[in-house]
Amino acid sequence: MRTLADQVVIVTGASSGIGEAAARRLARGGARLVISARRAEPLAALARELDPAGARVRAIAGDITDAAVRERLVGEALGNFGRIDALVNNAGYGTRGPVELVPVDLIRRNFETNLFSLIALTQLVVPHLRERGAGRIVNIGSVAGRIARPLSSVYDSTKHALEAITDGLRGELAPFGIQVVLIRPGFILTGFTDAANEVSAPVIENAGPYAPFVEDFRTAYRRAHRIAGHPDDIARLVEKALTGRRPAPRYAGPGHAKFLLFIKWLLPARAIDRIVRLRKH
Repeated sequence: MRTLADQVVIVTGASSGIGEAAARRLARGGARLVISARRAEPLAALARELDPAGARVRAIAGDITDAAVRERLVGEALGNFGRIDALVNNAGYGTRGPVELVPVDLIRRNFETNLFSLIALTQLVVPHLRERGAGRIVNIGSVAGRIARPLSSVYDSTKHALEAITDGLRGELAPFGIQVVLIRPGFILTGFTDAANEVSAPVIENAGPYAPFVEDFRTAYRRAHRIAGHPDDIARLVEKALTGRRPAPRYAGPGHAKFLLFIKWLLPARAIDRIVRLRKH
């Protein structure tokens, strides 16, 4: 088994939730980190907490959709630590609402953050991993990438696309000693849902013919809190992906995520549709 000691890892979306938990766990294991997020203050506070001396954790605040921010992440890792061993692509957010009503520019924006910027950062990192003949790329997907839900199909489609990108990359990069892993979280107690609701409020609050179904959606999320996992459940999988001698292509967690994926595999599509379908009003 590999260790985290002195691995140089870039972690995006690290100011809260899964990204923050991953940064904490990796730092405890001895990794040297370059962390990024849009929110500068919590990101800087996390970096100071993990490394008061500022020698082993570097923080780059900015939007991952900005090419200059992506270039700074790679430059900071190479300039301060001399190499890159791994990339954890975690930055992302959700857009809610019926596809009919979500403005296309909001859909593009969600894909820009969750998929295109991830690809662009990966393109910057891969040459350095390839030259060394080793490295890991860990993409944080979602169970939603396999089980799309009504009123969440925009976000879910970004994660579905990420599944394909991850699988394709795995084959392309294997000859160069680079391993690519997808992690599929289920419902995790973070600020993700609140952020998605805030971004999507103009659509959800003016849902027109879909308005009767919005409460179904909210009720489902309230019920999901009963089975929700915690960010460190996923951070442990990130650690496993970075330290395992032969990491699995995909990990899922916590337990309910594995169960849902099993049900998806077991049942026909029509049965899955009935499970996730909104009620008639």
